[in-house]
Amino acid sequence: MKKLFSIGLFFLFVFLVSEFIFSKKNIIPGIEQISDYSKHLLSKNIAIVSNHSSVVKGQHIIDILDKMNINVLKIFTPEHGFSGSYDAGKLVNDSLYLNKIPIISLYGKNKKPNKKDLKDIEILLFDLQDIGVRFYTYISTLHFVMEACAENDIPILILDRPNPNVDYIDGPILKNEFNSFVGLHPVPIVYGMTILEYANMINGEYWLSDSVQCEIIFQKILNYNRNSKYILPIKPSPNLPNYNSIRNYPSLALFEGTDISVGRGTNLQFQIFGSPKLENYKFNFIPSQNYGCLNPKHANQICYGIDLRNNTIESNINLNFLIDTYNQYKANKLMFFNSYFNKLVGNDKLKDQIEKGFSADEIRKSWEKDLINFKKIRKKYLLYD
Repeated sequence: MKKLFSIGLFFLFVFLVSEFIFSKKNIIPGIEQISDYSKHLLSKNIAIVSNHSSVVKGQHIIDILDKMNINVLKIFTPEHGFSGSYDAGKLVNDSLYLNKIPIISLYGKNKKPNKKDLKDIEILLFDLQDIGVRFYTYISTLHFVMEACAENDIPILILDRPNPNVDYIDGPILKNEFNSFVGLHPVPIVYGMTILEYANMINGEYWLSDSVQCEIIFQKILNYNRNSKYILPIKPSPNLPNYNSIRNYPSLALFEGTDISVGRGTNLQFQIFGSPKLENYKFNFIPSQNYGCLNPKHANQICYGIDLRNNTIESNINLNFLIDTYNQYKANKLMFFNSYFNKLVGNDKLKDQIEKGFSADEIRKSWEKDLINFKKIRKKYLLYD
C-alpha cells in the first residue's frame, strides 16, 4: 500500500513541476491543473464524464488518474461517444475502457445516469469541451448529469474549459414548448458562457427537475478572459475540424433544419454550404460518406453554394445566409425548411419571419428585449472578465 501511495505522489509531483513551467500568459484549462483538483479525488471512488478530448500532454485524463492510483469506477460519454467519432444524432452503445472500466453512453438508451450507474460513486468529475451553442448537446448532458448527482447526493467536480464562442450573445431565447435535447433551457443560441458558468446558472436558476440543486466543486481556467482567442487542440466532435468551423457553427447549423448542406461528407464541414438547387453559385462540392458522416445530405450530388474559408467571421449569427437561400428556393417553388428547424431555433417565429420577408435587422430587433433580460440573469454567474 505504501508503495502505491508513493507512486501516486510521484505522478502528482511530476504534474506539479510541469504546470509550474507553463508561462503565466498561457491559457490553462481546468483539466491541466491536476495538482490542484486531485485533492478532491484521492482515496475516493469516482466517475468521469469525458470523451476523446480529455487529454493532458498527450495522455488521457483517465490514464493519468490511474497512474495516481485514483479509482475510476465508471466513465460516462456524451453524443459522438468516447472516441468522438460517431455521427451527429447516432445513438452510442455502452462499452469498456481498456477492457475493465465500464463506459456508459449518455447518448443511447438513456440520457441520464441512473441510481445503479452511480452506485458506490463518491464524486463525479466532468470534463467536456463545449463550444457555447445551445443546440450543441454537451450542455444537455451536463444538465442530466447534474440532476442525477443532485438526486443521489454526489458532488460534481467541473473542470472548466475555454468557450471559443464566448465573446458574444445572439439568437432567440428558447421557448418552453420547443424544449428538447437540443435545447433544454431558456437561453439564446449563443449564450457567451463557459461550461462552468453555465452549470452555475443551471443550479442558480433552478432548472433541474423539481428545482433540485447539485453540489458543484470546480477548477477555473487560468489566464483567461472573454477576449481570449483559444484554438482547441483537439476537435470537439467529428464535424468541427478547426477554429473556422466552430465559429461558423452557430450560423450554419441552422441549415440542418433546411434542404441546404453544411459540408458534412466533405473535409470542409461548417466552412461551406450549398445545394444541388442553387445552380447560380459558382463554387461547388460533392458530399460523400466519410468519417463522422455516413449519410450526408445530398450524397454524391453536386452542390452549388458558398465557400467561407476566407471570409471574416463576425461575432454574430449570420441570418443573411438563411434569407438569401430561402428566397432562391421560394422563387423556384422548392421546399426549403424541414421539421427540425423550429426545434433548433427554439421557436416557430424565425421561420415565419423569413417566410414573410423580414430583413436580418428586423429579425434581430425582435430578439432585443429577451436578450437584455437574459444578460441580466447571465451576469450573476460570470467568473471571467
